[in-house]
Amino acid sequence: MALWLALVWKMLRVPVFFLIVQPRMDVTEMSGGSSSLPSCQQEDSCAGDSGLPKSTHPITPSPPLLGRSQLQPIAPLNREVRESSRIQVSVILPVYNAECWLEECLKSVLEQDFQGSIELSIFNDASTDNSLNIIKKWKVLLEKVGIQVLLGGSGSSQPCGVGFAKNRAVEQSSGTYLCFLDSDDVMMPQRIRLQWDANLQHPKSIIGCQIKREPAEATERYTRWINNLTQEQLLTQVFTSHGPTVIMPTWFCSREWFYHVGRFDEGGKGIPEDLLFFYEHLRKGGGVFRVDQCLLLYRYHPQAATNSILEGTIWMHRVLFVEEQILSHWTYFTIWNAGKQGRKFFRSLCLANQRKVTAFCDVDKKKITKGFYTYEESKENPKPKIPILHFRDASPPFIICVKLDLTGGQFEENLNLLKLKEGVNYHHFN
Repeated sequence: MALWLALVWKMLRVPVFFLIVQPRMDVTEMSGGSSSLPSCQQEDSCAGDSGLPKSTHPITPSPPLLGRSQLQPIAPLNREVRESSRIQVSVILPVYNAECWLEECLKSVLEQDFQGSIELSIFNDASTDNSLNIIKKWKVLLEKVGIQVLLGGSGSSQPCGVGFAKNRAVEQSSGTYLCFLDSDDVMMPQRIRLQWDANLQHPKSIIGCQIKREPAEATERYTRWINNLTQEQLLTQVFTSHGPTVIMPTWFCSREWFYHVGRFDEGGKGIPEDLLFFYEHLRKGGGVFRVDQCLLLYRYHPQAATNSILEGTIWMHRVLFVEEQILSHWTYFTIWNAGKQGRKFFRSLCLANQRKVTAFCDVDKKKITKGFYTYEESKENPKPKIPILHFRDASPPFIICVKLDLTGGQFEENLNLLKLKEGVNYHHFN
């Protein structure tokens, strides 16, 4: 009996020994010198894909499963490594036939003094000039200093448009923040650093900056407007003909916020994709902030994409936006300017908003003496007749259709006499 018990005890000791020893084997011994997962396990890890954009960084494979107690410290460690290795800023650069300016543009990326990680995401939109060769040359130079360069293209013989190119450049990039740049412009060395700092303070804002125009005499009024708006006016003057109160090549924002707003319109040539994105950004409660330093050389030339957008297209979008954001909340208002621009604005309104117009106002004695503006194109009978008053006799709120910075300060002085608050008692549409 004692002999039989001894044999049983000896047999039971064998599996107990292996259960203890097997998990203590080193990871590299179990995988033949490598910690990579077997191919079948790598494929299974995608079975529950959530549909979120996949990281462009390689994912470090997990070691084979050990014990539950040993798994706990591994997960946080891997997560920290991934976060620390993520690119901080992606410079988004669409390119189409930009050989004249591209060298200087790419050089300005290399000269950034930002101490964090930067990548340059370029989408070459069917360029037919020497742009691609210039990009390849600068790719080598940039990557030598640690700036990774991502280069994409549509493979099409025809350009797909600025909105399409920007979206593709964003999609192929991986940075936490996006710094937009046009291929004909030049960044000052401190641009990314200062806008990064500003975006940390204003996470739901588009961050812009002051600009230097080249040539200096091009669009002088526009340049003054861009550089001298107050912080409040960055939000109140969004209906003017100038477009976004911070221009697109100066935009800096988080990737998270960009995707919250949505992507650029990909309608192609003639679509004001930056204006439409800007309006949607405001609809979703986004802010606007400007770094009050000149951080971009903004070039003006006939080949610029903005020159392909018709004035009528921009006018239509502006009217719809001011109706949606402002006039829908007003029961009546006055149009300041009984001339061409004021009458055009009135005719562009929907019928419900036309009926809210109580008067036009002006300083022109001839228009005021005439007494009324009759809307002859109206289908109503009798035709609408809108009174024309001197601006001192008119009642706010006003939609102002007078161009700024064009009357030697006289209009601005008249407006100041009324002691009204911009954004409450009046909005500019000029």
